[in-house]
Formats: sequence, C-alpha cells, structure tokens
Amino acid sequence: MTGICTGRVAVVTGAGRGLGRAHALALAAEGARVVVNDLGTAIDGTGGATEPAERVVEEIRALGGEAVAHGGDIATTDGAASLVATALDAFGRLDTVVNNAGFLRDRMLVNLDEDDWDAVMRVHLKGHFLPLKHAAEYWRAEAKAGRTPQARVVNTSSGAGLLGSVGQGNYSAAKAGIVGLTLVAAAELGRYGVQVNAVAPAARTRMTEQTFAGAMAAPGEGRFDALAPENVSPLVVWLSSASCAGVSGRVFEAEGGRITVMEGWRPGPAVDKGARWSPAAAGEAALELLAAAATPQPVYGAR
Repeated sequence: MTGICTGRVAVVTGAGRGLGRAHALALAAEGARVVVNDLGTAIDGTGGATEPAERVVEEIRALGGEAVAHGGDIATTDGAASLVATALDAFGRLDTVVNNAGFLRDRMLVNLDEDDWDAVMRVHLKGHFLPLKHAAEYWRAEAKAGRTPQARVVNTSSGAGLLGSVGQGNYSAAKAGIVGLTLVAAAELGRYGVQVNAVAPAARTRMTEQTFAGAMAAPGEGRFDALAPENVSPLVVWLSSASCAGVSGRVFEAEGGRITVMEGWRPGPAVDKGARWSPAAAGEAALELLAAAATPQPVYGAR
C-alpha cells in the first residue's frame, strides 16, 4: 500500500456490503479515516439494520484503521447533514465523499409503479445530491475562511445510466441523472477546491445477481476474479485522493482489470440551412445526418 489517502477523512454511503464495503476497506488501507454509512436494507430498500455498517467498521479497526458507523438515511436532509457532522465530530475534517448507496426495483416500463420510480430516484439521485450539497457547504466555508481544501467527490453511475438497460427505466434514469449532477457539481465547486467525478462499475454484488447470472461465482483459487468489487476500488481510492489533482467532471467505467474514460454526448454531423425547415425537409436532413453519424451502442438487454 502507498498510503495515498493518509490524513484524509472519507465518507462512503452504502458501505455495509458490496462495492461500498470494498471502497471503505480500500480507503482505510490507504490511510483514510472512514465514516461507514449504511441503512442495512434489503436489495429493494425495505427493512433496515445497523449490523452491516458496524461489521465493516470492525473489519477496518481490526486491520489497524480508524472508522465509525453512520446509520442515517442520506436521502433526507437530516441524514445527509448528520453524515457530514459525524465525520467532523469523529475526525475533525472531511476530505472525500463517495456516493455509492442504492437499491433496485426493476420492472418493464408498463409494469413500473410510481412508487418504484420514486423510491429508486430518491435513493440514487437524491441520495447523491444531499450528501454532496452538505459536504459542499462545509468545503465552501473552508475555502472562504482561507483554508481551501483538496476535496473529492466520487459519484456512482452505471452502464445503465450511460446506455440504458431494458427493465430498468427508473434505475437508468437515476444513474443518467447522476452523470448530469456530476458535471454540474464539477463546474460549480471547482472554485472551492472540490473535484467531482463518477464511476460506472461492473461487479458482483447483491444488485447484479440477475445481470451476471451464470457468472456470479468467484473463480477457483489463484485465478483473477474479474467481477470482484475490490477491482473497482483502486480507481475510487485514487479519485478520492489528492493525487488526482486536475481531474474533475469525468466519468470512468471500471470492471475487472479494465478502466475506460467514457466520452459523453458531443456534437456529431450537423447542417444549418440558415432558415426554417419544413417538416419534410427536416426529416430528409435528419436521415442524411444519421447516415453520417456513428452507430450508438445498444441498450443493455435489447435484442
């Protein structure tokens, strides 16, 4: 270990299991003091328990690190505010927020209930916005007091948010929204010493049991496990550290040993008539432009 996060304080949401747990452990291994947030809910967001977060805290302490648990609902103002307050009370500072919490309620659009839409939007999109907002308020105050931080935010999007995923209209929309939020936050908060990036991970977790059905089991001893959540964490740790200075407003895919810089919407072929189009002429022009444009990547699950 290089200790690239030594002296830093990080909060990780949804850190009781899966990717969040891997991130929390990896941050601690690199010297960060960690606030482990988790509600301990089921995969659909129901129920709740404190044990998952507390177990991760115990793991970190057993390895010689420092950590505290936080069981608040970060999709509420009070929960997000208390997350930041927990870091400040326990460790006296906050340097990094890793927004990772989420759950699934998958349905085809015609079967998707309003409650399922709202619940997924709430935990993913609102659950990113509120911790980011409250952390940013702290960092802005620090910057205005002459103590400009080297602050970092790592948001969690998904391939579903970048390309879409059949049966996951709510999840795809929320994860696409996280990309938009990342871009705006990076532009707005840079003046306060805050860098904001996003990762779109692929790994074996409770949430991906159906996606990776047939490939969920870890390979035999000594073989590289391409779906291990721990494969994503090194990039998250680097983005959480001061070492990534100058990197902001970017989205990375991470899976196995592969890291990809994702390139979002950019202007493609265009034509300017200099006057108003008729519908028929606009259609002809659109078809010509589409013929010259790159073929889009397919939606996950599309046939």
